[in-house]
Amino acid sequence: MTEVHLRDALDTLKSTGVRITPQRHAILEFLIQSSIHPTAVDIYKALEDKFPNMSVATVYNNLRVFRETGLVKELTYGDSSSRFDFVTNDHYHIICNSCSKIVDFHYPGLDEVEHLASHVTGFEVNAHRMEIYGICPTCKGQSIKV
Repeated sequence: MTEVHLRDALDTLKSTGVRITPQRHAILEFLIQSSIHPTAVDIYKALEDKFPNMSVATVYNNLRVFRETGLVKELTYGDSSSRFDFVTNDHYHIICNSCSKIVDFHYPGLDEVEHLASHVTGFEVNAHRMEIYGICPTCKGQSIKV
């Protein structure tokens, strides 16, 4: 499944005239395989051995390109660092108050909230965002052991 996502993402970039560099390919592949919603620094650290001349600015610039082409979403939850999510279909996030881990979850019933909000307020609703905060199992386990 990952190979299909990578091929489709590369095709999307090519169709918008974006050149596929080895760094872009590696960053995109890392995002697709990642389930941690990485920051640009996380991506840089993961790839710095493979691309020693690549800078954090290069990672940020490529993430901007990916965001503009609709391949990734930029998440501004929790701490001040933007995190990036390759999964761009509608889903929600639960965020750990302790370690800032972000986990995806799906709940289709919330689309009804948009319709209700539009009906009640007269707004033309174009999006919604929900974030839930708590303590992840790892952090919860660590606090019990203390």
